[in-house]
Amino acid sequence: MTEAPPSGLLKSQRFRQAREDDWRRLERLMDKAEKGSAAKLTDAEILAVPVLYRSTLSALSVARETSLDQGLIDYLETLAARAYFFVYGSRATLQDRLTSFFRHDWPKAVQGIWRETLIAAALMALGAVVAGWLVLHEPEWFYAFVPSDLGGGRDPTASTASLRATLDGTDDADGLSVFAAFLFTHNAQVALLAFALGFALCLPTALLVLYNGATLGAFFALFASRGLGVELGGWLLIHGVTELFAVILAGAAGLRIGWSVAFPGQKRRLDAAVEAGRTAGTVMGGVVVMLLLAGLLEGFGRQLIVDTGARYAVAAATAVVWGLYFYARRREAPHVR
Repeated sequence: MTEAPPSGLLKSQRFRQAREDDWRRLERLMDKAEKGSAAKLTDAEILAVPVLYRSTLSALSVARETSLDQGLIDYLETLAARAYFFVYGSRATLQDRLTSFFRHDWPKAVQGIWRETLIAAALMALGAVVAGWLVLHEPEWFYAFVPSDLGGGRDPTASTASLRATLDGTDDADGLSVFAAFLFTHNAQVALLAFALGFALCLPTALLVLYNGATLGAFFALFASRGLGVELGGWLLIHGVTELFAVILAGAAGLRIGWSVAFPGQKRRLDAAVEAGRTAGTVMGGVVVMLLLAGLLEGFGRQLIVDTGARYAVAAATAVVWGLYFYARRREAPHVR
């Protein structure tokens, strides 16, 4: 006489038989989607997936509560996890993500910190004016604002002829790529530090932006005192529009975080910092791109474009491009999943 199967096994078999068709259908749809054919799913199949997913979750809950066999529970857990990522996970490609970032996310984040951007720009301008005035009246102040390795021989002891020579560029492209990499690294460190210091309640970020402006002002005062102010303006602005704007945005992002931590308002301090961090992080993602472009302009364009008028033309063009890119009105961003 054949022994009857255990009652638990019978319950598991009946449970499976009553619902297995739905599980198999969901499994086939997941196989199709995971093989890169999600775009080939019909509208009816796409609409069926959430229904089948919820049905599978319900079955999994019953299986756990009634202690059905572990093999069935493991199968349902795996199937539910696969369906979860299809229903709730991101299906956007890397290209979609990048397109959304540059077309909508980054400009929107920059617009969202416009007050902090104005404050950072004002701090940089203040540092430049104060340092410039001090250097014009006492050249020794130059060494307080410009490190020797950054000056590169451009200091009050240099002759006017040697200062003019540093603005003429070079026809020799050897080493320009190394020079661009060095300058990009330096500028990236300044920008990232300005952003990171924002967590310390804004003050270190504000001081760093102020000091960066002071360095700029000291340089300009030195060259202007030798009648080279116009030439230096072109030499600096061909890359400086992009580079300084990037530093200003990095400082603004740091200020946004620091202000949120110091004055969270009705929100919890941590929640306010997280919310500000999302916006600031998006801004900083784009700042890295700006610094890369600034490094190329500084290491190549500035050295190869030696005409002062052409340098100002490039600077003006970059200012217009960045202004329109960040602040021109645009259509609402589509939802990217």
